[in-house]
Amino acid sequence: MRQWPPHSDDELLIELGAALRDSGPVPEHFLAAALAAFSWRTVDAELAVAELTFDSACDLEPAGSTRSGGTDRTLTFRSGPVVLAVEVAASGVVGQLSPAAPGRLSARSAAGQYEDVPVDEAGFFSMGVPPTGPVQLRASTATYKVRTCWVSLR
Repeated sequence: MRQWPPHSDDELLIELGAALRDSGPVPEHFLAAALAAFSWRTVDAELAVAELTFDSACDLEPAGSTRSGGTDRTLTFRSGPVVLAVEVAASGVVGQLSPAAPGRLSARSAAGQYEDVPVDEAGFFSMGVPPTGPVQLRASTATYKVRTCWVSLR
């Protein structure tokens, strides 16, 4: 076994030269995997990211009483003029998009998409109970597309 690093610069240059010599073509399955990974870099580029701006679980002093007594948590996401307000309760999730527009809202977890629901003309939507762990919501209307940052809803 040879000592590393080599004692002299000349030995080091010889070893580096051997490591950098052409070892042949890159296997096709390596190229396919690299191309697939590279293509995913812009998969969400058309979607603006809505950052979490309010979470009732973190707010020390609530702004006021909620209209419904069953709300466990309220979250607000914002991306420019687009606001996504969500109420999470034991029975499920309800929310509203603003500016109001009809469209679709999908939700996904680390396991993949688990819900896809319509958004009505007033921007309202409702979903079932979210899974535990991080969730990302994606809203799409005729005028805008937005996705939330990953957040645990329950």
